[in-house]
Amino acid sequence: MSEVLEPRLRDRMIALPGRGGEMAAYELGPADRPIDLVFSHANGFNARTYHSLLAPLADRYRVLMVDMRGHGRSRLPADPEGRTSWSDLADDLLALLAVEDLTGVVLSGHSMGGCVSLLAAAEAPERVRSLVLFDPVVMSIDTPQPPREEMARSPLALGARNRRAVFPSKAAVVEAYRGRGAFKTWPEAALVDYVTDGFVARPDGEVELACAGAWEASNFTTADTAGFRAFGASRCPIRVLRAEHGSTCRVDGHIEALTADGRIRIETVPGSSHFLPMERPDIVRDALGSALAD
Repeated sequence: MSEVLEPRLRDRMIALPGRGGEMAAYELGPADRPIDLVFSHANGFNARTYHSLLAPLADRYRVLMVDMRGHGRSRLPADPEGRTSWSDLADDLLALLAVEDLTGVVLSGHSMGGCVSLLAAAEAPERVRSLVLFDPVVMSIDTPQPPREEMARSPLALGARNRRAVFPSKAAVVEAYRGRGAFKTWPEAALVDYVTDGFVARPDGEVELACAGAWEASNFTTADTAGFRAFGASRCPIRVLRAEHGSTCRVDGHIEALTADGRIRIETVPGSSHFLPMERPDIVRDALGSALAD
């Protein structure tokens, strides 16, 4: 199914055999060429959040932005009970690469989406040409791993569970979020795009979060060191742009070893926070453009 929503933005629902449902996605760029780039979003967000960031690439490249399980418009089961890792998200991305028969593709993502892209590339090196990751959630093997019960009480997990879920309208959400909290450094276009698919209509006329607080919290509590180990298991070139302040790419002490042979590049973007794709879209697009042109 494909529907033109606005110039160059195409809506897709992609059935993933064996995964329990459909993954929602948006396409940008020429439909008559192979998919060049698959982009995965951060925890709690959705594919459309990155529309204004990625749209300029559509002049030359075909871009697929996906809604991961439990986010946006995807119709995949999202039960947080018993989860212990992000392997379900990585397996969804692997299923997408297989069902679309993608090879030689660039995988990219922000935060959790960056880690999931890294995990998938390590499992399917024959399908991935390169990785471009923006402040991916990567914890080195010497990062202390608290018990799950303690992680469930972390500020991030508690914040996700306690986040206001219902608003009178999407316009009210934009007004409430503009210039505040995590959205303080966001441009208006990215905020509006996030809210467009980040909230869904309720029968009473109000809107509520598409990503349930319990699911978002489960992603915070199941992050582990698998992403760090995937650096070594992967085979393709990897470029990492991480935040200067509050980075979730916690590889200090290992950068020299990771980058020794030149396959992996790790750079810090001056002045940036974890939301560097929203703060420095110019740098993000340049990095993606370079990978796509190689």
